[in-house]
Amino acid sequence: MSETAAFSAVVLAGGTAVRLDGADKASVELHGRTLLTHALDACLDAAEVVVVGDPVPTHRPVTFTREDPRHGGPVAALLTGRDALLRPTRTLGVLAVDMPHVGPSTFDRLRHAATGRDGAVLVAPDGRHALALVVQLDRLDDVRPSLEEQHGMALRRLLGRLDLAEVASVGREHRDVDTWADLRDLADG
Repeated sequence: MSETAAFSAVVLAGGTAVRLDGADKASVELHGRTLLTHALDACLDAAEVVVVGDPVPTHRPVTFTREDPRHGGPVAALLTGRDALLRPTRTLGVLAVDMPHVGPSTFDRLRHAATGRDGAVLVAPDGRHALALVVQLDRLDDVRPSLEEQHGMALRRLLGRLDLAEVASVGREHRDVDTWADLRDLADG
């Protein structure tokens, strides 16, 4: 993989999962595999992966880290993951752990669409931005809020400062697991 094609990835796995009765989303299983396993497989082509969440056994080498304070929201988690990269690349992939239908081809499409832009984000059929994206690391650093601002900041507010290409979701890529009903729907499909 060439340096221009290389990317690092951050998997966001440390949320509170209130609508899943506080379950650890990373350990929830779909089709006999944990959601974290699905997410790590989606980042198969990443040169390095940081998981922001509690450490668990994985099938590939990753770095685990936690945002401080815990449960500071997606912006705090993303930036904590970014800071934990040992060998940062020019492009950073970001994925929520609860999106089991995102795969390596999703990241290929996002990286291709990001050419000449600050990044690219996956978009659901209803126009909602999914938590699957790529961003140029230097541009993310340019819009980085202060530590005080990060806690509780909406990801959309941070990303709104960037020129992101929108990439239409294919099939169920945009689907996430927020509730037990979501998990049942994805298991049945």
